[in-house]
Order: sequence, then structure tokens, then C-alpha cells
Amino acid sequence: MVNVLVVEDSPVAAQLLCHILGADPEVNVMAVACNAREALAFLGKQRPDVITMDINMPGMDGYETTRQIMKTYPTPIVIVSSVYNPGEVSASFKVIEAGALTILEKPPGTKHPDYHRKAQELVTTIKLMAEVKVVRRIPIGSSMPVTQKETPIVDATAIASDIHLVAIGASTGGPVVLQSILSGLPEGFPIPIVIVQHISRGFTDGFVRWLTQTSGYPVKIATHGEMVRPYQAYVAPDGLHMGIDLKGCILLSGDCQAGIICPSVSHLFRTVAASLGRYVMAILLTGMGKDGASELKLIRDRGGFTVAQDRESSTIYGMPAEAVRIGAATSVLSPEGILQLLVETAKKKKGGLGDASK
Repeated sequence: MVNVLVVEDSPVAAQLLCHILGADPEVNVMAVACNAREALAFLGKQRPDVITMDINMPGMDGYETTRQIMKTYPTPIVIVSSVYNPGEVSASFKVIEAGALTILEKPPGTKHPDYHRKAQELVTTIKLMAEVKVVRRIPIGSSMPVTQKETPIVDATAIASDIHLVAIGASTGGPVVLQSILSGLPEGFPIPIVIVQHISRGFTDGFVRWLTQTSGYPVKIATHGEMVRPYQAYVAPDGLHMGIDLKGCILLSGDCQAGIICPSVSHLFRTVAASLGRYVMAILLTGMGKDGASELKLIRDRGGFTVAQDRESSTIYGMPAEAVRIGAATSVLSPEGILQLLVETAKKKKGGLGDASK
């Protein structure tokens, strides 16, 4: 049984959440807290497996409430936010920074055509997040520290000097890892970066703005036909697969089949394996499932350099675990190690995407 604390100041929204969660025999709503004071008081007496967190609440907001919870009562937190409120979407990523695991759109009413899909997504996510082992968070305000070492994480001779593209796939836990990596890259980083981050539809714009603001690295939503450039990161848009052709041109596709995550890491990795092969560095970060693992192996088989995030630093060791299991990863690294690898790669960089066809 998964025990849930619902933190929501709207009685209507709270009632809907309780209705959805309570309909599953494996989920138990322990209580509803309409503000931070009630939530913290409850946690002082009982410990749920998962907390759903509202953003806008009277008094202490969702960000500060999450920060307090993760300092004193570390618990998996799922943000349930409205995509129709841009300010709330933006604030949602501050809450991710504070220690929440993932973001979901508030389910619509029972008569809405998307109700059943959104309700199932909520229940499934709650059950999955209950299995995540969270730890007490250090005070927010500092990105992941990067340990300076005299020698690189991997043997410098193993780093290709002709990497023309960095392709990254991530799911649950990915935003904070991406933030920490991008924050540490030097200005003028000479290799374009393309990213597929699994995130609920409607939150990509806010994710990109938050990532740019907090990392200081230029990040934008990819557009079809655009040529990738150095010192720029591109994030796949909502509901579209992203690929890269031989010349470094972004190709977006709306061919999203039922049951397949869209955008998918697999699609990105498959296209870059075909078009750029050994000129690619592909990185598979934390996340549930197997998306991208087989295609990471394809990139490795074609001479590219491949990386999986390590177990210790992964929020969910699903995607990278599968990559390690099938031998897809050239290296298994922490986020600090991935950053150092990218910095070392930049030092050895020569040529560009225009040379990839040689």
C-alpha cells in the first residue's frame, strides 16, 4: 500500500486528487493539508510514502514547503501544477531544485476527454515515486559541486578529439543533473548539445527558461530545420521526436506511436548513430524505463563515445542501468565525472559538424 499526503489549498483540486488516488486499491490518501503549516505538522507525527505538492498556497509556498520537508522529513515529492499558469510552471522547477522528484499537470475534471489518461499518469507516477529513496537535501542555492582533480575521470587518450555533437537523454531526476552539468561548462563550449528530457506536456517552455536562468548556459527549444551551433543546447519540444542529420540539422517528427514516449531518447540516439556515428558523445542520465539504452549501444558500436550515469547519483537507476547491463556505456560516471569528461573533450576538440562527413 502506498500512503500519500496531498498538499493542496484548493478544496476542489484536493477532492479530485483524493478521488483519483483513492480509486486505486494500492493507494491510500492519509490526509489533505491545505497549507505548509498543516503539512509539516502532519509529517511531525506520521510519514507518508509520497507527497503531492501544490505550488501556490497561502503563507509558505510549494518551494519553501518542499525545502523544509527535504531538510527535516525527506520524502518523495511529486509536484502537481497547472500548465495554464506560466508563473506556476516556472516556480515548479524551483521546487525540483529544492528536492521534488517530478512534475505532473493537475488532472482535469472527470468529464474532460483527457481525464482518464491524466488520472492514470498520476496514479502510476505516485506508485513509482514511492520506491525512490530520497535523502536529506543540503540548503538550496548551490549547484552540485564539481570536485577538481589533477587527472581526468577517464583516460585522456580515450577521449576523441573529433566529437561534433553531445546528445543527452534524461527522465526522472534529469533536470537537476542537467542544470549541474551545464552550469559547469565553460563559456564558448565548442560542441553543440541536444537534449531529450522526459517531462509532462506543457512544462517544456518553463523547463528551458529555468535551465537557462539557473545554469547560465544558453538553452532553447529546438526548431525543425535549424542548424545546431557550438555553445548552445537544444531541447526537444513537446510531442515531437528530435533527430539530427549528417550536416547537424535538427529534424522534428510528429510520428508518435501509441505507447512510445514522445519525444524519445531512442529516436534521438538512433538518428545520431546513423548520421554522425563516431563523431557523437551520447549520455544517458537518470530515469525510469529503458528509453535510449539499446540506441546508446548502437552509437558505441559505431565508434561513438557513450556514457551512463552511475547508480549512486541516479534518482532512478532505470535507463542507465539497462545501458550498463547490455554493454552500451563506454564509461559509467557521476554528474561531476560527466562534466569533467565534457571539459576534457572540449580541450581536445578539433574540427566541427561540417567535417563529420569526412
